[in-house]
Amino acid sequence: MAQAMTADAYRALFDRAVAEHRTTGPDQSSEMLAYTKLNLARTVRNEKTVKLLPEVAEALKHAPAMNWLVLTEPWCGDSSQVAPVLHLMADAAPNVRYGLLLRDEHLDLMEHFLTNGTRSIPKLIAFNLQGKELFSWGPRPREAQSVVLANKALPPEKQLPKEELYAKVHAWYAADRGVHVQQELLALLRNVG
Repeated sequence: MAQAMTADAYRALFDRAVAEHRTTGPDQSSEMLAYTKLNLARTVRNEKTVKLLPEVAEALKHAPAMNWLVLTEPWCGDSSQVAPVLHLMADAAPNVRYGLLLRDEHLDLMEHFLTNGTRSIPKLIAFNLQGKELFSWGPRPREAQSVVLANKALPPEKQLPKEELYAKVHAWYAADRGVHVQQELLALLRNVG
């Protein structure tokens, strides 16, 4: 947590990257720059539209002291949909300290939190004040993950092209408005008590 950025510092980094026509990480291709710019727009939309569910707000008020560390990158589409929800939740939890790390600058940590052998982000790691891991979550809600996994299960010639799959997943996020992220984390928080 000592190396983690605050949500405001991460957002400033994100804004600066877009303003300077760059992104984070080693891949500075035009595709990654375009993703970063689009993801800033998604982030802004989510900051304006996602609302805490009442039962989640109540549980967060009473959550025990813990740290939430999020591995992320501005170029990551899932992060643009999920990180604003996590930030909103952490802000509503007086006992939760929230920080973000860039995945590509912390690969050693990322290696401990792989998803099916991949460095999928965002990845939330919650741990108590003594450093014991309480839970991890990510990179996306189960329903959104099922869209991705169903596509991967198809024969290669029947799989959606990357851009079509991304559009389908982001349409799911837009309709969901952060509800499933909140519900899944609420279930994890109830097990921490």
